[in-house]
Amino acid sequence: MNKAPQLLRDSNIVPNDEIIAEGLGETNTIYTKFIEELKKYNISLMDWRYYNDGKAWLSKGEYKWTTARGTNKVKPIFWLSIWEQSFRVSFFFSEKTREELLFLPISRDTKEIINNIEAKGKTMKSISIIFDITEDSQLNDVYVLAQFRKENI
Repeated sequence: MNKAPQLLRDSNIVPNDEIIAEGLGETNTIYTKFIEELKKYNISLMDWRYYNDGKAWLSKGEYKWTTARGTNKVKPIFWLSIWEQSFRVSFFFSEKTREELLFLPISRDTKEIINNIEAKGKTMKSISIIFDITEDSQLNDVYVLAQFRKENI
């Protein structure tokens, strides 16, 4: 897990591309690629919001679509936070999906995390899979899990 400090903690400073780029440093090129690639999956980021419980600005990857009856729907895919020199993508899955997740075309390291993560919650057990992104090579697993979440949950 990331040892660097979480950024975007001041409720009075609304995040923008410049502030995010400054905090991410060299990782900003990976971040901008990530945001651009999400479009291929029809996933967009919601506007940044300040959450008092965590005392930080967060965004969320969302899949939006319109039903046959014209109803607009939104499905949350992941949470996004900015850290010093990295960004964090956090997925939450039902414990029931663990076996399916292990059959996805993801790295051995991510499968190990999924296999060993402890489920949380009393009635609706869930597992959280968190990526601290610092390298381009980490993005493939994020895209695979995002697509799975979009299609299955």
